[in-house]
Amino acid sequence: MTEETIRRTPGTPCWVSLMVHGLGATQDFYGALFGWKFVRARGAERLGPYVRGYLDGEEVAGIGQLAPERRLPLSWTTYLATDDADATAEAIRCYGGTVGVGPLDTGGDGRLALVSDPAGAVFGIWQARARRGTAVAVPGAHGTPVRNELLIRETSWVSAFYRSVFGYDLEPTGRDGEDTLTLRLDGRAVATLHGAGEGPRPVRGAHWMTYFEVDDTDAAARLVAELGGHVIDPPWDTPTGRVATVADPEGAVFGVVRSAAG
Repeated sequence: MTEETIRRTPGTPCWVSLMVHGLGATQDFYGALFGWKFVRARGAERLGPYVRGYLDGEEVAGIGQLAPERRLPLSWTTYLATDDADATAEAIRCYGGTVGVGPLDTGGDGRLALVSDPAGAVFGIWQARARRGTAVAVPGAHGTPVRNELLIRETSWVSAFYRSVFGYDLEPTGRDGEDTLTLRLDGRAVATLHGAGEGPRPVRGAHWMTYFEVDDTDAAARLVAELGGHVIDPPWDTPTGRVATVADPEGAVFGVVRSAAG
């Protein structure tokens, strides 16, 4: 299946993807939690078996299978849109980041690279061709990725990097001295940088985190545990919604949120 490519402003989060060891079991987990249906992605298998999750017939996220010998920490990867993956990869190198994989073509779907910022946080860049990324029939529906946040000790580490590579406007949005920056493109908030500081729970290395919309945060957290995952931070209320931090059975951490406007 292909779809008409709709250009997204470079720097806009456009896709989330997860690499795991047990592809079948992981599909069962996320299918039960979010209601995703899965389709094998033939053109995207250059890095191994890969499936796309769908809601109401529209693409939401991807899950791939790691080779058995690759024992890496598992995490959801945020992809940022670009008009030119090669030029963006070169800019990432120039401003102190690292290009780990690519850029490479995934059939006719697009061109991607896996990269990291100067603090070591991994993310992807995606140059769309036949596929533009996440596209759901009902934005903000249960199971939709709705928020992407970089967690780091201090935002000053990397804010200049992201502004230089993607042209973000940086807006301080923390309350009561909180170290939080909102990344904006054309006046629209697209992601957040959050500095955790030297608190009692240190950040497990700089990393991007994906939050998925749910109908009921408390019920979703309970279901995560019932399905073999675990709850890291029980549900709590924030100005933007009720949030919980959870992990799937293989340990990939993500957030579930009932947005305040949802």
